[in-house]
This record gives sequence, C-alpha cells and structure tokens, in this order.
Amino acid sequence: MRLRHIEVFNAVMLTGSVSAAARMINVTQPAVSRTLQHAEIQLGFALFQRAGGRLVPTAEAQTLYPHIERLFAQLDEVQRLASSLKAGRNQGELRVLTVLGLSYEVLARAMRLFREKHPNVLVHHQALHSAQIVSALVLQEADLGFVFSAASHPALTQERLAERRVVAVVPKGVLAAKALKAGHITWPQLARMPVVALDREDPLGLQLAHTMRDHGVGLSPVMTVQTYHVALSLAHHGVGVALVESCTAASADPTRVDVLPIEPAIPTTVHMLRPTGRAHSVVARGFTRCLQQALQQIA
Repeated sequence: MRLRHIEVFNAVMLTGSVSAAARMINVTQPAVSRTLQHAEIQLGFALFQRAGGRLVPTAEAQTLYPHIERLFAQLDEVQRLASSLKAGRNQGELRVLTVLGLSYEVLARAMRLFREKHPNVLVHHQALHSAQIVSALVLQEADLGFVFSAASHPALTQERLAERRVVAVVPKGVLAAKALKAGHITWPQLARMPVVALDREDPLGLQLAHTMRDHGVGLSPVMTVQTYHVALSLAHHGVGVALVESCTAASADPTRVDVLPIEPAIPTTVHMLRPTGRAHSVVARGFTRCLQQALQQIA
C-alpha cells in the first residue's frame, strides 16, 4: 500500500463513509473512491463492503488496521519532533519534566533556588509518568527530565543526582509507642498492616514487588495507586500505610502520620535526563544543580 492508500483507508475506517472521509482529508469523493479501488487492486482483496449506506470493513481490513494505527502514531511523532526542531528553544525559557513524586517539595525548593540565580528565565513544568518523560525528551519537547529510575535510551543522556530510600507513612495510632521508638519498620510488621500499594507498572512499585518477593513477604493491600501523593493522601486519611520514597514523604503532615524508614533499606535513585543531541545550556545545568541542592535539603 502506498501512503496515499493508507491515508484514505484510515479516513474511511474512522468515518465509515466515502463522503465523510473526503471531508476529513480535504479531497473529493471520487478521489477517495478511486484511491480505495486502486488500493484493493494492488492488495488483491476487498477492504470494504457496502451495507445500509455505510462502508463496512472486511476481515482483512480489520486485520490491517492496528498496523495502520501504529504507523499513524509514528508519523505523529515525526511531526512533533519536526515542530520542536523548527521552533528551536528560546534562551529565556526552560522546559522541565518531573515525575509526580518530585513535583511538590523538591520542585518548589529547586525553583526558589533557581529564581535567585536566573530571575528572568521562564520555566515551563509538567508532571508526567517516567515513560511519558522519556518519550517527550526523545522527541525534544523538553530540555530536562527528572525521574526515579534509570532510562537507557540512545537519544538520552542521564546523570545520577541523589539516592533516596523508601519509607512507610503510617497513620497516627496504628503503631504502638514501643514500635515508634525503634525508629524504623520491618517487612514482617508491614505484612500485618493495611497497605496502600503502588502499581507494578510504576518503577518504584515494581522494585517494591521484587523486594517483597526476595524477602518472602506478602503484604495486605487495601488498594493500589499510580501516584505517590495519592498514596500519601490516603495515609493522611487513615486508609492504610503508604510506601513511598522520601521526597514524597517530605510533604507528610506529622500531626496525622508517622514516617519511618523501612529495614532492610530499599534505595531509589533520582536521575536527570536530557536529549543527547541538544547542547546542555548554562540555564539547564543551573536548574539541575538547584534540584540537586533541593534533594540535599530534604535528605
């Protein structure tokens, strides 16, 4: 199939008729009909059948369509990358992406430090999941990304900024005074408590799952969540014990929860990511240093 065939086929699949497909891609109805006919001749099988005034895809068309969808997604990425390259980057602006766990205490402290040194730079920030950050940086839609997990990608350069550890955020009253005095909490203790677990698709959630398997511990989750601050909020409201990294725990309300490190310790590392093909500007380096200082402040 040629690209023109694919474009017309996709339009008909989305709209269900020749007239609507023609409007969608801004061509005439006869042009859509001719292109479909030519595509079917080249393929050697029919793509659509008429039923009640609409075009119904054949079994062959339905088999082809998922591959066509992936192709259009890749074309969209090419267009986004081209737009980023064409737009360039204003020296007075910085585009920063962080995972949600770094978007509260750490980002706020980093921005305060950064503003002292670069008061005229406009920072655009988005909080995304790790995979989304990697994708956006590969497409050069941002200058910097900060995540909790290493990301091996040929188009990205990464730098290790700091190591943190996983902690348990326990609702007040759940632990006895003797247990609090120990200054930490163990996996056997956590196994006896209701836990707000992290989704296994999250890097930290997957790390916790592996750790529990290695220690032969089974927790009792009351629910699973995708974001660390949702887990923290649930702990504040007494739903269960949140297992989060210490950056998120820095936002905990000490009047409502107790924050305890888990033993044996589970480390998690903060990484900076940036597009390899783009020069690492003074402003970007400055922001990275400020975020590193913010991490040290809440260690």
